[in-house]
Amino acid sequence: MPNVSVKVKWGKEMYPGVEVNTDDEPVLFKAQIFALTGVQPDRQKVVCKGVTLRDDAWGNFKLTNNALVLVMGSKEEDVPSAPVEQTRFVEDMNESELATALDLPEGLINLGNTCYMNATVQCLKTVPELKNALLDYDKSSGGGTAGELTAALSETMRALEGGGAGACAGAAARLLRALHEAAPRFAERGAGGGLAQQDASECWSEIVRALQSRLPVAPAPPTGDRTSVIEQYFGGTLDVELVCSEADEPPTKSTESFLQLSCFISQDVKYLQSGLRSKMSEQITKLSQTLGRDAIYTKTSKISRLPAYLTVQFVRFYYKEKESINAKILKDVKFPLDLDVYELCSPELQERLAPMRSKFKELDDAKVETSLSARNKSHGDSKKDSKRKTVLPYWFENDVGSNNSGYYRLQAVLTHRGRSSSSGHYVAWVARGGGWLRCDDDAVTPVPEEEVLKLSGGGDWHCAYLLLYGPRILELAEEVEEPMVTEVAEDPAGDPPTALA
Repeated sequence: MPNVSVKVKWGKEMYPGVEVNTDDEPVLFKAQIFALTGVQPDRQKVVCKGVTLRDDAWGNFKLTNNALVLVMGSKEEDVPSAPVEQTRFVEDMNESELATALDLPEGLINLGNTCYMNATVQCLKTVPELKNALLDYDKSSGGGTAGELTAALSETMRALEGGGAGACAGAAARLLRALHEAAPRFAERGAGGGLAQQDASECWSEIVRALQSRLPVAPAPPTGDRTSVIEQYFGGTLDVELVCSEADEPPTKSTESFLQLSCFISQDVKYLQSGLRSKMSEQITKLSQTLGRDAIYTKTSKISRLPAYLTVQFVRFYYKEKESINAKILKDVKFPLDLDVYELCSPELQERLAPMRSKFKELDDAKVETSLSARNKSHGDSKKDSKRKTVLPYWFENDVGSNNSGYYRLQAVLTHRGRSSSSGHYVAWVARGGGWLRCDDDAVTPVPEEEVLKLSGGGDWHCAYLLLYGPRILELAEEVEEPMVTEVAEDPAGDPPTALA
Protein backbone atom coordinates (compact mmCIF):
# COMPACT_ATOMS: atom_id res chain seq x y z
CA MET A 1 0.00 0.00 0.00
CA PRO A 2 1.38 3.44 -0.91
CA ASN A 3 0.06 5.16 2.26
CA VAL A 4 1.93 4.27 5.45
CA SER A 5 2.30 5.81 8.90
CA VAL A 6 5.89 6.00 10.17
CA LYS A 7 7.87 7.36 13.12
CA VAL A 8 10.46 10.03 12.32
CA LYS A 9 13.39 10.46 14.72
CA TRP A 10 15.62 13.54 14.50
CA GLY A 11 18.19 13.84 17.25
CA LYS A 12 16.27 13.63 20.53
CA GLU A 13 12.96 14.47 18.86
CA MET A 14 10.44 11.79 17.90
CA TYR A 15 7.51 12.44 15.54
CA PRO A 16 5.05 9.51 15.48
CA GLY A 17 2.21 9.02 13.02
CA VAL A 18 3.75 10.77 10.00
CA GLU A 19 1.66 9.90 6.93
CA VAL A 20 3.72 9.08 3.82
CA ASN A 21 2.46 8.39 0.31
CA THR A 22 5.10 6.41 -1.57
CA ASP A 23 3.35 7.13 -4.88
CA ASP A 24 4.60 10.71 -4.49
CA GLU A 25 8.14 11.91 -5.12
CA PRO A 26 10.56 11.27 -2.23
CA VAL A 27 11.18 15.02 -2.13
CA LEU A 28 7.60 15.47 -0.87
CA PHE A 29 8.44 13.28 2.14
CA LYS A 30 11.54 15.42 2.68
CA ALA A 31 9.31 18.50 2.57
CA GLN A 32 7.18 16.95 5.34
CA ILE A 33 10.34 16.36 7.36
CA PHE A 34 11.35 19.98 6.75
CA ALA A 35 7.96 21.09 8.07
CA LEU A 36 8.53 19.04 11.23
CA THR A 37 12.21 19.69 11.91
CA GLY A 38 13.18 22.84 10.02
CA VAL A 39 16.02 20.97 8.28
CA GLN A 40 16.19 21.94 4.60
CA PRO A 41 15.69 18.96 2.21
CA ASP A 42 19.17 19.37 0.71
CA ARG A 43 20.68 19.09 4.23
CA GLN A 44 18.75 15.93 5.14
CA LYS A 45 20.06 12.39 5.27
CA VAL A 46 17.04 10.11 5.65
CA VAL A 47 17.73 6.47 6.61
CA CYS A 48 15.47 3.47 7.22
CA LYS A 49 16.86 -0.01 7.95
CA GLY A 50 20.29 1.05 6.72
CA VAL A 51 19.03 2.36 3.34
CA THR A 52 19.40 6.07 2.51
CA LEU A 53 16.54 7.84 0.73
CA ARG A 54 17.36 9.38 -2.65
CA ASP A 55 15.68 12.51 -4.07
CA ASP A 56 14.54 11.04 -7.38
CA ALA A 57 13.32 7.52 -6.50
CA TRP A 58 12.36 5.34 -3.53
CA GLY A 59 14.45 2.40 -4.82
CA ASN A 60 15.23 -0.02 -1.98
CA PHE A 61 13.95 2.44 0.62
CA LYS A 62 10.97 0.36 1.76
CA LEU A 63 8.51 1.80 4.30
CA THR A 64 6.01 -0.12 6.38
CA ASN A 65 3.57 0.97 9.05
CA ASN A 66 5.32 2.07 12.29
CA ALA A 67 8.74 1.88 10.63
CA LEU A 68 11.42 4.05 12.27
CA VAL A 69 12.92 6.67 9.96
CA LEU A 70 16.14 8.37 11.11
CA VAL A 71 16.85 11.93 9.97
CA MET A 72 20.31 13.47 10.18
CA GLY A 73 21.07 17.10 9.42
CA SER A 74 21.18 20.52 11.03
CA LYS A 75 18.98 23.53 10.58
CA GLU A 76 20.57 26.20 8.44
CA GLU A 77 20.50 28.71 11.27
CA ASP A 78 22.36 26.24 13.53
CA VAL A 79 25.37 26.16 11.21
CA PRO A 80 27.69 29.15 11.64
CA SER A 81 28.93 30.78 8.46
CA ALA A 82 31.10 33.72 7.60
CA PRO A 83 29.23 36.88 6.67
CA VAL A 84 29.12 37.40 2.91
CA GLU A 85 28.83 41.17 3.20
CA GLN A 86 29.44 43.87 5.72
CA THR A 87 26.86 43.97 8.50
CA ARG A 88 24.32 46.79 8.28
CA PHE A 89 22.71 47.93 11.50
CA VAL A 90 19.03 48.76 11.79
CA GLU A 91 19.91 52.30 12.80
CA ASP A 92 21.66 52.84 9.44
CA MET A 93 18.71 51.67 7.29
CA ASN A 94 16.10 53.93 5.75
CA GLU A 95 12.39 53.12 6.12
CA SER A 96 12.22 51.12 2.89
CA GLU A 97 15.27 49.01 3.76
CA LEU A 98 14.00 48.45 7.28
CA ALA A 99 10.61 47.22 6.07
CA THR A 100 12.30 44.91 3.59
CA ALA A 101 14.75 43.50 6.12
CA LEU A 102 12.14 42.77 8.78
CA ASP A 103 9.06 41.86 6.79
CA LEU A 104 9.82 39.77 3.70
CA PRO A 105 7.06 37.22 3.07
CA GLU A 106 7.64 33.50 2.82
CA GLY A 107 8.22 31.64 -0.43
CA LEU A 108 7.34 28.08 -1.49
CA ILE A 109 9.94 25.34 -1.74
CA ASN A 110 10.48 23.67 -5.11
CA LEU A 111 9.46 20.01 -4.82
CA GLY A 112 10.96 19.04 -8.17
CA ASN A 113 9.90 21.10 -11.19
CA THR A 114 7.04 22.71 -9.25
CA CYS A 115 8.03 26.33 -9.93
CA TYR A 116 4.97 26.63 -12.22
CA MET A 117 2.68 25.96 -9.23
CA ASN A 118 4.62 28.17 -6.81
CA ALA A 119 4.56 31.14 -9.20
CA THR A 120 0.82 30.72 -9.82
CA VAL A 121 0.02 30.72 -6.09
CA GLN A 122 2.13 33.82 -5.40
CA CYS A 123 0.35 35.76 -8.17
CA LEU A 124 -3.15 34.74 -7.02
CA LYS A 125 -2.24 35.69 -3.45
CA THR A 126 -2.08 39.37 -4.51
CA VAL A 127 -5.90 39.45 -4.88
CA PRO A 128 -7.15 40.33 -1.37
CA GLU A 129 -10.75 39.26 -1.98
CA LEU A 130 -9.62 35.83 -3.19
CA LYS A 131 -7.15 35.44 -0.35
CA ASN A 132 -9.83 36.34 2.23
CA ALA A 133 -12.29 33.87 0.70
CA LEU A 134 -9.66 31.12 0.86
CA LEU A 135 -8.73 31.92 4.47
CA ASP A 136 -12.44 31.62 5.39
CA TYR A 137 -12.96 28.42 3.38
CA ASP A 138 -14.53 25.48 5.24
CA LYS A 139 -12.10 22.65 4.54
CA SER A 140 -14.64 20.07 5.76
CA SER A 141 -17.20 21.04 3.09
CA GLY A 142 -16.22 18.22 0.70
CA GLY A 143 -16.43 18.86 -3.01
CA GLY A 144 -14.35 16.00 -4.40
CA THR A 145 -10.98 16.75 -5.99
CA ALA A 146 -11.93 20.41 -6.53
CA GLY A 147 -12.73 20.70 -2.84
CA GLU A 148 -9.44 19.05 -1.88
CA LEU A 149 -7.52 21.42 -4.15
CA THR A 150 -9.33 24.46 -2.71
CA ALA A 151 -8.69 23.25 0.86
CA ALA A 152 -5.00 22.72 0.09
CA LEU A 153 -4.73 26.19 -1.42
CA SER A 154 -6.48 27.61 1.65
CA GLU A 155 -3.88 25.95 3.87
CA THR A 156 -1.09 27.28 1.64
CA MET A 157 -2.43 30.84 1.87
CA ARG A 158 -2.60 30.55 5.65
CA ALA A 159 0.99 29.28 5.79
CA LEU A 160 2.20 32.11 3.53
CA GLU A 161 0.46 34.61 5.81
CA GLY A 162 2.86 33.83 8.65
CA GLY A 163 3.16 30.11 9.21
CA GLY A 164 6.94 30.01 8.68
CA ALA A 165 9.11 28.12 6.22
CA GLY A 166 8.24 24.70 7.64
CA ALA A 167 4.50 25.26 7.40
CA CYS A 168 4.89 26.57 3.84
CA ALA A 169 6.86 23.49 2.80
CA GLY A 170 4.26 21.12 4.21
CA ALA A 171 1.42 23.09 2.65
CA ALA A 172 3.16 23.10 -0.75
CA ALA A 173 3.53 19.32 -0.61
CA ARG A 174 -0.17 18.86 0.15
CA LEU A 175 -1.14 21.35 -2.56
CA LEU A 176 0.93 19.46 -5.12
CA ARG A 177 -0.72 16.19 -4.13
CA ALA A 178 -4.18 17.76 -4.46
CA LEU A 179 -3.26 19.21 -7.86
CA HIS A 180 -2.14 15.77 -9.05
CA GLU A 181 -5.45 14.26 -7.93
CA ALA A 182 -7.51 17.00 -9.58
CA ALA A 183 -5.48 16.96 -12.82
CA PRO A 184 -3.38 13.76 -13.19
CA ARG A 185 -1.47 15.20 -16.18
CA PHE A 186 0.51 17.34 -13.73
CA ALA A 187 1.88 14.12 -12.20
CA GLU A 188 3.62 13.10 -15.44
CA ARG A 189 7.25 12.00 -15.15
CA GLY A 190 10.19 13.15 -17.20
CA ALA A 191 12.85 11.04 -18.89
CA GLY A 192 14.86 10.81 -15.66
CA GLY A 193 11.91 9.60 -13.60
CA GLY A 194 11.34 12.88 -11.77
CA LEU A 195 8.33 15.14 -12.09
CA ALA A 196 8.10 16.79 -15.51
CA GLN A 197 7.92 20.55 -15.95
CA GLN A 198 4.38 21.80 -16.61
CA ASP A 199 2.73 24.84 -18.20
CA ALA A 200 2.00 27.54 -15.61
CA SER A 201 -0.97 28.84 -17.61
CA GLU A 202 -2.60 25.39 -17.51
CA CYS A 203 -1.96 25.21 -13.76
CA TRP A 204 -3.49 28.69 -13.34
CA SER A 205 -6.59 27.62 -15.28
CA GLU A 206 -6.94 24.36 -13.32
CA ILE A 207 -6.76 26.11 -9.95
CA VAL A 208 -9.14 28.87 -11.01
CA ARG A 209 -11.60 26.28 -12.35
CA ALA A 210 -11.59 24.46 -9.00
CA LEU A 211 -12.04 27.70 -7.05
CA GLN A 212 -14.88 28.71 -9.36
CA SER A 213 -16.88 25.69 -8.21
CA ARG A 214 -15.95 25.88 -4.52
CA LEU A 215 -15.90 29.56 -3.49
CA PRO A 216 -19.44 31.02 -3.47
CA VAL A 217 -19.96 34.78 -3.38
CA ALA A 218 -20.67 36.52 -0.09
CA PRO A 219 -24.44 36.75 0.59
CA ALA A 220 -24.34 40.56 0.61
CA PRO A 221 -24.15 43.02 -1.03
CA PRO A 222 -26.03 41.92 -4.19
CA THR A 223 -23.82 40.61 -6.98
CA GLY A 224 -26.20 40.00 -9.85
CA ASP A 225 -26.16 36.52 -11.38
CA ARG A 226 -22.56 35.70 -10.47
CA THR A 227 -22.41 32.78 -8.08
CA SER A 228 -18.68 32.40 -7.33
CA VAL A 229 -15.89 34.64 -6.11
CA ILE A 230 -13.96 33.84 -9.30
CA GLU A 231 -16.81 34.93 -11.59
CA GLN A 232 -17.36 37.99 -9.40
CA TYR A 233 -13.80 39.34 -9.42
CA PHE A 234 -12.14 37.67 -12.45
CA GLY A 235 -15.08 37.18 -14.82
CA GLY A 236 -15.93 39.49 -17.71
CA THR A 237 -18.40 39.40 -20.59
CA LEU A 238 -18.08 40.17 -24.29
CA ASP A 239 -20.71 41.37 -26.73
CA VAL A 240 -19.92 39.43 -29.92
CA GLU A 241 -21.13 40.19 -33.45
CA LEU A 242 -20.61 37.92 -36.47
CA VAL A 243 -20.93 39.36 -39.99
CA CYS A 244 -20.63 37.14 -43.06
CA SER A 245 -18.19 38.51 -45.64
CA GLU A 246 -19.54 36.35 -48.50
CA ALA A 247 -23.31 36.60 -48.16
CA ASP A 248 -25.98 39.15 -47.29
CA GLU A 249 -26.92 37.77 -43.88
CA PRO A 250 -28.18 39.68 -40.84
CA PRO A 251 -25.47 40.01 -38.15
CA THR A 252 -25.50 37.36 -35.43
CA LYS A 253 -25.16 38.77 -31.91
CA SER A 254 -24.28 36.83 -28.77
CA THR A 255 -22.61 37.14 -25.36
CA GLU A 256 -19.48 35.30 -24.22
CA SER A 257 -17.86 35.03 -20.80
CA PHE A 258 -14.14 35.16 -20.09
CA LEU A 259 -11.80 34.74 -17.13
CA GLN A 260 -8.77 36.06 -18.99
CA LEU A 261 -7.89 37.88 -22.19
CA SER A 262 -5.29 36.68 -24.69
CA CYS A 263 -2.59 38.73 -26.35
CA PHE A 264 -1.62 36.99 -29.58
CA ILE A 265 1.91 37.78 -30.71
CA SER A 266 2.43 38.49 -34.39
CA GLN A 267 5.15 40.35 -36.24
CA ASP A 268 3.16 43.59 -36.00
CA VAL A 269 2.44 43.36 -32.26
CA LYS A 270 4.91 45.37 -30.21
CA TYR A 271 2.67 46.44 -27.34
CA LEU A 272 0.12 44.68 -25.16
CA GLN A 273 -2.68 47.05 -26.16
CA SER A 274 -2.27 46.32 -29.89
CA GLY A 275 -2.21 42.57 -29.22
CA LEU A 276 -5.48 42.81 -27.29
CA ARG A 277 -7.07 44.96 -30.00
CA SER A 278 -6.17 42.51 -32.75
CA LYS A 279 -8.00 39.71 -30.93
CA MET A 280 -11.14 41.87 -30.64
CA SER A 281 -11.60 41.89 -34.43
CA GLU A 282 -10.68 38.74 -36.35
CA GLN A 283 -11.59 36.62 -39.35
CA ILE A 284 -13.03 33.16 -38.68
CA THR A 285 -14.46 30.39 -40.85
CA LYS A 286 -17.82 28.81 -40.00
CA LEU A 287 -20.80 27.19 -41.68
CA SER A 288 -23.11 29.63 -43.47
CA GLN A 289 -26.75 28.54 -43.45
CA THR A 290 -27.40 30.83 -46.44
CA LEU A 291 -24.60 29.44 -48.62
CA GLY A 292 -24.73 25.88 -47.30
CA ARG A 293 -20.94 25.80 -46.91
CA ASP A 294 -18.14 27.24 -44.83
CA ALA A 295 -17.70 30.98 -45.25
CA ILE A 296 -15.51 33.74 -43.85
CA TYR A 297 -17.01 35.83 -41.04
CA THR A 298 -15.74 38.92 -39.27
CA LYS A 299 -15.99 38.45 -35.52
CA THR A 300 -16.07 41.68 -33.52
CA SER A 301 -15.95 41.60 -29.71
CA LYS A 302 -16.50 44.40 -27.22
CA ILE A 303 -16.20 44.09 -23.44
CA SER A 304 -19.57 44.66 -21.74
CA ARG A 305 -18.46 43.78 -18.20
CA LEU A 306 -14.99 44.48 -16.82
CA PRO A 307 -13.78 42.38 -13.88
CA ALA A 308 -11.98 43.98 -10.96
CA TYR A 309 -8.92 41.81 -11.67
CA LEU A 310 -7.96 41.36 -15.31
CA THR A 311 -5.78 38.39 -16.28
CA VAL A 312 -3.93 38.62 -19.59
CA GLN A 313 -2.04 35.72 -21.17
CA PHE A 314 0.70 36.28 -23.71
CA VAL A 315 0.26 33.46 -26.23
CA ARG A 316 3.99 32.72 -26.37
CA PHE A 317 3.94 28.99 -27.07
CA TYR A 318 3.04 27.12 -30.25
CA TYR A 319 3.34 23.44 -31.12
CA LYS A 320 6.36 22.57 -33.26
CA GLU A 321 5.43 19.30 -34.92
CA LYS A 322 8.95 18.41 -36.07
CA GLU A 323 10.43 18.55 -32.55
CA SER A 324 7.11 17.67 -30.81
CA ILE A 325 7.46 20.53 -28.34
CA ASN A 326 5.63 23.72 -27.43
CA ALA A 327 8.20 26.19 -28.78
CA LYS A 328 8.39 29.71 -27.41
CA ILE A 329 7.97 33.08 -29.14
CA LEU A 330 10.67 35.29 -27.61
CA LYS A 331 9.48 38.53 -29.23
CA ASP A 332 9.62 41.68 -27.11
CA VAL A 333 6.07 42.91 -26.34
CA LYS A 334 5.91 45.91 -24.02
CA PHE A 335 3.28 46.07 -21.29
CA PRO A 336 2.37 49.07 -19.08
CA LEU A 337 2.20 49.41 -15.33
CA ASP A 338 -1.06 51.34 -15.79
CA LEU A 339 -3.51 49.89 -18.30
CA ASP A 340 -6.56 51.63 -19.79
CA VAL A 341 -8.99 49.31 -21.60
CA TYR A 342 -11.68 51.91 -22.35
CA GLU A 343 -11.31 51.49 -26.14
CA LEU A 344 -11.97 47.74 -25.86
CA CYS A 345 -15.37 48.29 -24.23
CA SER A 346 -18.84 48.47 -25.73
CA PRO A 347 -20.43 51.93 -26.15
CA GLU A 348 -22.89 51.15 -23.36
CA LEU A 349 -20.11 50.25 -20.92
CA GLN A 350 -18.04 53.27 -22.00
CA GLU A 351 -20.97 55.49 -21.02
CA ARG A 352 -21.16 53.86 -17.59
CA LEU A 353 -17.38 54.23 -17.10
CA ALA A 354 -17.43 57.98 -17.85
CA PRO A 355 -18.35 59.33 -14.35
CA MET A 356 -15.50 57.56 -12.53
CA ARG A 357 -13.04 58.39 -15.30
CA SER A 358 -13.97 62.07 -14.91
CA LYS A 359 -13.16 61.84 -11.20
CA PHE A 360 -9.75 60.34 -11.99
CA LYS A 361 -9.08 63.14 -14.48
CA GLU A 362 -10.02 65.79 -11.92
CA LEU A 363 -7.67 64.19 -9.39
CA ASP A 364 -4.80 64.00 -11.88
CA ASP A 365 -5.33 67.64 -12.89
CA ALA A 366 -5.39 68.68 -9.24
CA LYS A 367 -2.11 66.87 -8.62
CA VAL A 368 -0.49 68.77 -11.48
CA GLU A 369 -1.77 72.10 -10.14
CA THR A 370 -0.61 71.24 -6.61
CA SER A 371 2.84 70.32 -7.91
CA LEU A 372 3.15 73.61 -9.82
CA SER A 373 1.86 75.58 -6.84
CA ALA A 374 4.35 73.93 -4.49
CA ARG A 375 7.24 75.04 -6.71
CA ASN A 376 6.09 78.65 -6.51
CA LYS A 377 5.67 78.69 -2.74
CA SER A 378 8.21 80.37 -0.52
CA HIS A 379 10.64 78.04 1.23
CA GLY A 380 9.82 79.84 4.47
CA ASP A 381 6.15 78.86 4.34
CA SER A 382 5.98 75.74 6.46
CA LYS A 383 2.20 75.63 6.70
CA LYS A 384 0.71 72.37 5.52
CA ASP A 385 -2.88 71.31 5.05
CA SER A 386 -4.29 68.64 7.34
CA LYS A 387 -6.06 66.17 5.09
CA ARG A 388 -7.71 62.79 5.22
CA LYS A 389 -8.53 60.57 2.29
CA THR A 390 -11.81 59.03 1.19
CA VAL A 391 -11.44 55.82 -0.83
CA LEU A 392 -14.14 55.36 -3.45
CA PRO A 393 -15.36 51.88 -4.48
CA TYR A 394 -13.84 50.56 -7.70
CA TRP A 395 -16.99 48.60 -8.62
CA PHE A 396 -20.45 49.58 -9.87
CA GLU A 397 -23.03 49.86 -7.11
CA ASN A 398 -25.15 47.00 -8.44
CA ASP A 399 -22.18 44.82 -9.49
CA VAL A 400 -19.63 44.14 -6.75
CA GLY A 401 -16.39 42.82 -8.21
CA SER A 402 -16.59 44.81 -11.43
CA ASN A 403 -14.35 47.68 -12.58
CA ASN A 404 -16.14 51.05 -12.90
CA SER A 405 -13.35 53.08 -14.56
CA GLY A 406 -11.51 50.93 -17.10
CA TYR A 407 -8.25 51.82 -15.34
CA TYR A 408 -5.98 49.05 -14.03
CA ARG A 409 -2.67 48.84 -12.19
CA LEU A 410 -0.25 45.94 -12.68
CA GLN A 411 0.09 43.86 -9.50
CA ALA A 412 1.61 40.52 -10.58
CA VAL A 413 3.64 39.08 -13.46
CA LEU A 414 4.29 35.38 -14.02
CA THR A 415 7.37 34.85 -16.17
CA HIS A 416 9.02 31.96 -17.99
CA ARG A 417 12.68 31.55 -18.77
CA GLY A 418 13.56 28.91 -21.36
CA ARG A 419 12.69 27.82 -24.89
CA SER A 420 9.62 25.59 -24.35
CA SER A 421 6.70 25.33 -21.91
CA SER A 422 7.85 21.86 -20.82
CA SER A 423 11.25 23.10 -19.68
CA GLY A 424 12.80 26.21 -18.20
CA HIS A 425 11.78 28.02 -15.04
CA TYR A 426 8.78 30.05 -13.82
CA VAL A 427 8.97 32.99 -11.40
CA ALA A 428 6.35 35.34 -9.88
CA TRP A 429 6.93 39.10 -9.59
CA VAL A 430 4.40 40.76 -7.28
CA ALA A 431 3.71 44.35 -6.26
CA ARG A 432 3.96 45.10 -2.55
CA GLY A 433 3.43 48.55 -1.12
CA GLY A 434 5.45 50.93 -3.24
CA GLY A 435 7.83 48.27 -4.55
CA TRP A 436 8.05 44.82 -6.09
CA LEU A 437 9.11 41.36 -4.94
CA ARG A 438 10.60 38.54 -6.97
CA CYS A 439 9.23 35.20 -5.72
CA ASP A 440 11.59 32.55 -7.09
CA ASP A 441 10.29 29.46 -5.28
CA ASP A 442 11.39 29.88 -1.65
CA ALA A 443 13.73 32.82 -2.43
CA VAL A 444 11.86 36.13 -2.08
CA THR A 445 13.85 39.29 -2.85
CA PRO A 446 12.92 42.95 -3.45
CA VAL A 447 13.40 44.31 -6.98
CA PRO A 448 12.99 47.81 -8.42
CA GLU A 449 10.05 48.64 -10.65
CA GLU A 450 12.41 49.07 -13.61
CA GLU A 451 13.29 45.36 -13.46
CA VAL A 452 9.64 44.41 -13.90
CA LEU A 453 9.34 46.44 -17.10
CA LYS A 454 12.33 44.51 -18.49
CA LEU A 455 10.27 41.30 -18.46
CA SER A 456 8.73 42.08 -21.85
CA GLY A 457 10.79 39.47 -23.74
CA GLY A 458 13.24 39.68 -26.60
CA GLY A 459 15.87 37.23 -25.31
CA ASP A 460 16.60 34.31 -23.01
CA TRP A 461 15.84 36.32 -19.84
CA HIS A 462 12.50 35.94 -18.07
CA CYS A 463 9.56 36.76 -20.39
CA ALA A 464 6.12 37.83 -19.15
CA TYR A 465 3.67 34.97 -19.69
CA LEU A 466 0.71 35.98 -17.51
CA LEU A 467 -0.15 39.47 -16.28
CA LEU A 468 -2.55 40.23 -13.43
CA TYR A 469 -3.96 43.75 -13.30
CA GLY A 470 -5.96 45.07 -10.35
CA PRO A 471 -8.32 48.05 -10.21
CA ARG A 472 -6.82 51.51 -9.90
CA ILE A 473 -8.00 52.90 -6.56
CA LEU A 474 -9.36 56.46 -6.36
CA GLU A 475 -8.47 58.30 -3.16
CA LEU A 476 -9.88 61.79 -2.71
CA ALA A 477 -8.29 64.10 -0.17
CA GLU A 478 -10.64 66.07 2.05
CA GLU A 479 -9.57 69.21 3.84
CA VAL A 480 -10.13 69.11 7.58
CA GLU A 481 -10.66 72.45 9.30
CA GLU A 482 -8.57 72.39 12.44
CA PRO A 483 -7.46 76.02 13.04
CA MET A 484 -6.02 75.35 16.50
CA VAL A 485 -3.94 72.33 15.42
CA THR A 486 -0.58 72.83 13.75
CA GLU A 487 0.53 69.20 13.48
CA VAL A 488 0.24 67.32 10.20
CA ALA A 489 -2.32 64.53 10.25
CA GLU A 490 -0.98 61.31 8.79
CA ASP A 491 -2.80 59.60 5.96
CA PRO A 492 -4.46 56.39 7.12
CA ALA A 493 -2.43 53.41 6.04
CA GLY A 494 -3.85 50.11 4.92
CA ASP A 495 -4.77 47.92 2.01
CA PRO A 496 -6.97 49.08 -0.87
CA PRO A 497 -10.73 48.65 -0.28
CA THR A 498 -12.11 45.20 -0.86
CA ALA A 499 -15.70 44.14 -1.30
CA LEU A 500 -15.26 41.37 1.30
CA ALA A 501 -13.84 43.65 3.98
